[in-house]
Amino acid sequence: MSATWKYQAQRLKQLIDANSVTQAHLYMERLLLFPIDIQDRIIEDISHLPHCNSDAVATILGHYSIQDLK
Repeated sequence: MSATWKYQAQRLKQLIDANSVTQAHLYMERLLLFPIDIQDRIIEDISHLPHCNSDAVATILGHYSIQDLK
């Protein structure tokens, strides 16, 4: 996992922990360029983590950032 994903995961986790879902959406839209529907999935997945830490959040971000090569 890259340092970039880890930093972005830490920042996103802070926004979600602060119950600032709107700011989390704006952060993902501006910096990560995820569409709104993907943002909702990411936030939902993060909110269901049993142990929310930067590595777990980075894994989720990485999962949604991978595009199928067909």
